[in-house]
Order: sequence, then structure tokens, then C-alpha cells
Amino acid sequence: MIQSETLELLEWHRLCQHLATFAATKLGATAARHLKIPDSQTQSELLLEQTKEIYQLESRLTTGLSFEGIQDIGDSLERAERSGVLAGEELLAIATTLSGARNLRRVIDNQEDLPILTDLVADLRTYPELEQEIHRCIDERAQVTDRASQKLGEIRTDLRRLRSQITQKLQNILQAKSGAVQEQLITQRSDRFVIPVKAPQKDAIPGIVHDTSTSGATLYVEPNSVVPLGNQLRQIIRREQAEEETIRRVLTEQVAAVKPDLERLLAIATTLDLATARSRYSFWLGANPPRFIRREDKEIITLRNLRHPLLVWQQQHEQGQPVVPVDLLINPLIRVVTITGPNTGGKTVTLKTLGLAALMAKVGLFVPAREPVEIPWFDKVLADIGDEQSLQQSLSTFSGHIRRISRILEALGNGEAGEQGSKGAGEQGSREAEEKLPASNSALVLLDEVGAGTDPVEGSALAIALLQYLANHSQLTIATTHFGELKALKYEDDRFENASVEFDESTLSPTYRLLWGIPGRSNALTIALRLGLKPEVVQQAKTQVGEATDEVNQVIAGLEAQRRRQETKAAEAQVLLQQAERLYKEVSAKAASLEERESSLRASQEVAVQQAIAQAKGEIAQVIRRLQKGTPTAQEAQQATNALNQIGQQYQPATPAKPKVGFMPKVGDRIRVPKLGQTADVITAPDEDGQLSVRFGLMKMAVKLEDIESLDGQKAEPVVKPKPAPAAVTPPPQNVPEIRTSQNTIDLRGKRVADAEYILDKAISEATGPIWIIHGYGTGKLRQGVHAFLQQHSRVNNYEPAEQADGGSGVTVAHIK
Repeated sequence: MIQSETLELLEWHRLCQHLATFAATKLGATAARHLKIPDSQTQSELLLEQTKEIYQLESRLTTGLSFEGIQDIGDSLERAERSGVLAGEELLAIATTLSGARNLRRVIDNQEDLPILTDLVADLRTYPELEQEIHRCIDERAQVTDRASQKLGEIRTDLRRLRSQITQKLQNILQAKSGAVQEQLITQRSDRFVIPVKAPQKDAIPGIVHDTSTSGATLYVEPNSVVPLGNQLRQIIRREQAEEETIRRVLTEQVAAVKPDLERLLAIATTLDLATARSRYSFWLGANPPRFIRREDKEIITLRNLRHPLLVWQQQHEQGQPVVPVDLLINPLIRVVTITGPNTGGKTVTLKTLGLAALMAKVGLFVPAREPVEIPWFDKVLADIGDEQSLQQSLSTFSGHIRRISRILEALGNGEAGEQGSKGAGEQGSREAEEKLPASNSALVLLDEVGAGTDPVEGSALAIALLQYLANHSQLTIATTHFGELKALKYEDDRFENASVEFDESTLSPTYRLLWGIPGRSNALTIALRLGLKPEVVQQAKTQVGEATDEVNQVIAGLEAQRRRQETKAAEAQVLLQQAERLYKEVSAKAASLEERESSLRASQEVAVQQAIAQAKGEIAQVIRRLQKGTPTAQEAQQATNALNQIGQQYQPATPAKPKVGFMPKVGDRIRVPKLGQTADVITAPDEDGQLSVRFGLMKMAVKLEDIESLDGQKAEPVVKPKPAPAAVTPPPQNVPEIRTSQNTIDLRGKRVADAEYILDKAISEATGPIWIIHGYGTGKLRQGVHAFLQQHSRVNNYEPAEQADGGSGVTVAHIK
């Protein structure tokens, strides 16, 4: 009972209504409105994984996950199982549901990294043959088609023929008795074809009157000559209806035969739709996925910028006030948090927000808080919020609270742990109580105005005892109160923590912000003074309260002022951080722009170089072609060489002079010896071995050039020993460019491989430079034989295809060692 009361107090049903608006099907909306809260953490984690995977899937799809065609066919399945005959609309709904489920499975199967959803739809059976049979027999208007059976087709052919005969006869009567009819019209009354006849002229067209107009001036008559045909028509219509029912019965039996699979299909579709609704609602809230923590592992409850989901909805859809988020950071030792502060300050909203966040995490919804969202899995969420007065039972406010709190304690159970924890205070007592806390009592208890509604002294004592009991028997308790005595529990038992809602004295209004570690202070006398109550009355009240209370309020006010100063400094630091990030982005953008510009310049330079190389190759090719014309002589070869040298000088960039690096110490220079960490004066110049004498202080020593450096960090140049003059040798001949002539060109076209090898061996033995071998294209066998011979010949250094101008792959150039 207390569970349902808690859900009502937290307005859980409103959140479920909001969730239902994000469902795509009637089944999903119904499931969302009656959302079941899991009984185990494993179930909650599975629901969260479903929500995450749908969230991930819809971020990839352009139009989101589609549930088109899926309908609530549960009642139809029940009627089919009970041998009822389904209507055409019901059969058509079953066919579209099968098609929609198949599309869902296809979309999920086509995606990767969705193990939970893939496993969910793995055993989904969509019976395409049943869907096709239904569409064959039922058209888009939910009518049985002519092709459903041969018999039905024949019956409808007879119907069309008979209707045509009746229409033709009536048309003849209308023309023959035009003066007696009200208008040239053929209509129907009770499945009988009739014509409108003027009442005074009814004897002109004898027949059966089936209807009369409102004024009585027109009679709808079925002429006697048409009555037999009408009777036949009615009989054929009955046959048609019987055949249609037979067809629908056969389809219904096919549906009933696979009812368990279709019910499983509906359950899977509902699960997917509910997970999609959770994902879309979470996205709309700007929520983040929670992680369930274990407080016994010393993990902290982390809920930053937590917003009340119902207030967010009210702000967006009902033009409500902006939602003020709260921060809940509760270390694992804390069992009870007491929140103090003025009325309408946001204490109750904080309780409801935390309760809804715990329930949302349990049902697989994301929590509207900033990442990371870390919260325990509470097996129970129990609340006493607001008044529970009953005029029928004549219960007071206090009685209502006590009855509900009693039900909360009963729900927690009568665990033996914690009995001794309430006796001892301090760290040792709290640790013993924490160790004895039953693991099953991982409950969240929310108490609003604990101990209120009775004598303050007794109410305060009752509240203290109750909170100490809950510290021993529940995972976490959040309680709001006005009793000042509860503020001192923090300093007696380290399982307790204080918090307060902030109050702005300048505007006499709450800010709805939650302050941690600072208890709330009384603002009644300050408010009364600002609202115009006589100062002497306020002063007398302060005297009654006592100086100790005034001093406590001053201490609390100082703590609040210190917190505000810290928050101001934090805000200023945040502004500086944002400025630094902006400057970093600007510098990064400029650096990227410079890199892009450098890359562009490098690319343009490369293009210019490639163009120059291409132009140089063209000029070289012209020189070679001139040399190849006719019989080359030594003079022509020398001219070609000179031309190539000129081309090289024109396009080859000048070698830049090597910059002079280092220095050469001279006598009297001041140098540094890094190994010794000393500076010294040079007294002798370096010799051939690179050694020199230096002096620092009264000491002299010999050092090597590589062990010294100048005062500005330059290394010394190494001494180059003079090499002996080499013996006079004949200079090698000037490099002659590789030029194809008639002497170094061998034409093997039309030769057999064996003959070609003999010719090649002779040419290679006589060659002093590269040779050009013309083997042509053909079948490629001659080229393969030439290449195989060249590869194994000892005098061939390497070979390659000739330039395109020299024949390309139809010619091979062999370079001789």
C-alpha cells in the first residue's frame, strides 16, 4: 500500500502520461501509462541498455524507428482462439502488424553494435505467407476480394449480371412512364431496387412500395416485373455473404493456429515501442543515462544539475517558471540528510525530484541531470510528503503523518541490525551500524516536515528518534524540517548531513538553490522587521529567543556569505577559463590556416617543378631525336652533350652555400667547458688533432674541440687534417648521356626465342653501354623470353621498358655492367 501511496505523492502517474505521448502505438502508450517498476537491478539494467541502444539507433536513422502498421490485435487473437470469425478490418490489421514487425526486425538486423535489440527480435516470427494470404483475400477497404475463391468469383459474376438486368428493366420503365415518376432515378431500399413514383400516379406503375418520402409526395416502388429478379438477387447476396464468411473463417483459423507467436510478436513490438518512448522522452528532457553504484564500495551519489521532470514539462508546455536545478552529492557514509529552510523554498520539490530520479533510473529512463549520473538501485522508494487529513475518520495532520510513517517502517521490515547504532553516536557507532545494515534494506525514504503537527518539543524528540532509526534501517533518508535541534545531529553522528534552501533577504524570497553543509537559519524575525512590524516587538522576540540562537544565526550567515564569495570566485574563474579556451581556439584556427597556406604553397611549388621537369624532358627528347636522325658522328654527340649540359644548368637549381656552423677558438677567447661546468681562457690554438690548452683560475689543462663551446652555446668546428696529394691519374671520360642509336638497337621482331637469345648474347658481349631491344607486343612470349634471358645474364645490371617515345613496353632497355 505504501508503495502505491508513494507513487501518488510523487505524481508518478503524471510522468507516465508524459512518457505515453512519445509512444508510437496504442500498445506502447498503454504500457507507458501503466509502467511497471522492476523488482531487480538486473531488469533495470536491461531496460537501460534497451533505451541506450534505441537512442543510438535513432541517432543513425534519418527518420527514426518506424512502427507504421502495428496495431493492437490482442482482442482479435482472443476471438480467433475462441472460434469466432474475424472481420475484414481485423484480418487486415493483423496483416499490417506482421508487415510492421518485419520492418522493425529488418532495421535492427541491418545495424551493428545493438546486441540487446538484436537478441530481442531474434525469435520474432512474422509469417509472411499468412500476411500474403490475407492481402490476397482482403483488399484495402477490408472487403473480401473476388480472387479469394473461384466460387466467390462466380457468385459475384452472377450478381453483376443480375444487377445489370434489373437496372436495364427499371431504366425502360422510367422512360416508358416518365410522367408518373418523380425523377429519372434508380435507388435502393432494403437491398431492393426501386424508382421514385409520384403518389397520385402510383397505379401507373404497379408494384411493391418499400418506402415513402417525408412529405408523402413520393413513393419508392419496386415494379412487379422486377420483383422476381430482386428475389433472385437477394438469394445470390446471401450466398455471397456465406462464401465471404467461409473465407474469413479459414483465415481466422490460420491466425488462431499461430496465436502464441503473434502474441509474442505483440509483446516484442510493445517492448520496442516502450523503449523508443523512453529514449525519445529522455532526449526531450536532455537527460543522461544513469549508472547504478554500490555505496558499500564507497561510491558517491552524483546528481549535478538535477531537474524535476514534471516542472520541465510544465515550463515547456504550460509556460511555467524556469526550473532551478539542484546538486546532490552524497558520500557513502551519509545515511540521513536533513534539509532546513523557509517555506516555499524548494525543500519538498527537492524530495520529489530525487524520488522521481530514483524511479526513472529503475524503469530504464535517463535522468535529467548532468553527466555523470550515479545513483544506487533502491529496492524501495518510500515517501511521506504533504498532509493526509480525512474528515471521515477525523484524523489530524499529525495522525496522518504518523500512520504513513508507520507503514514506511513496516515496509522496511523489522531487521535486527541497527538496534545498537541508535545508542552510540560518533564514528565508531556509525561504522558498526553501517556494517550491520541489511543488504536488502536498500530503501530511499523521503520525509517532508518530519515531526510536524504537534508540540514542538515532543515533535522534535520524535523526529530525532525516527531519523536515528532510519539511519540504521534504510540506505538513504532525506528529511525536511523546521526543528533546529535536528541540525545538531551532524555533529553527533557522522552518518548525518545538513543542507538548506537559500533565501534572499534583500528580496524576501527563496532562490530555490540547495546549499550543502550549511543548516538553514530562521528568517522569521528578519522578514517581520522588513515587512513593517514594530522594531520593539521584534527586539522583544529576539530576547525571548535568546542570544545563543542569534549567535548561531550569525555564524550561519557568515558561512552563507563565505559560500557566496567562493561561488563568485568560481564564476570568475569559469569566465577566465572560457576566455582562455576561446583564445586557444583562435590560435588553433590561425595555426591551421597557416598550415593550409603552407601546404598550398608547397603544392603550387611542386606543380611548378613538375612543369619544369616536363619541359626539360621535352627538350632532351628533341635533342635525342635530332641525334637519332641519320648516322651520328662524334661531333654531333659532343653537340648533344653540350645541349644536355645547358638544359641541366637551366633547370637544375643552384646548390645553396652551406651555412657556417660553430666557431674556431683563438688565443685569448673566453670559452665554456660543459663537462666541468667552468669557463676558461684559450692560451694555445688547436693543433692538428683538435687539442688546445685552456686556463681557468690557476689551473691549465688540455681539452678537445668537441668538449668546448662558445659562451653563446655554439660548438667548435672540427679540425680537418690535410690529405696527401693523390697520384696523377687519367681523368675518367666525361659522362655521355644514354642515347639510342642504330648501333645500340637490336630488332628481334619475328625471331624465335632461341634465335633471339643467341643474338642478345652477342650484342651484350660487345656492348659498352645500354642497348635497346625491340621485341614488339604480339603474344608476349618473345618479351617474356627476352626478360628471362636478361635476368640470368651476368653482364646485365638491370633492364626496364623504354620511354614511350622509344616504343614503350614494346622495347626493353638493358643496362650493361
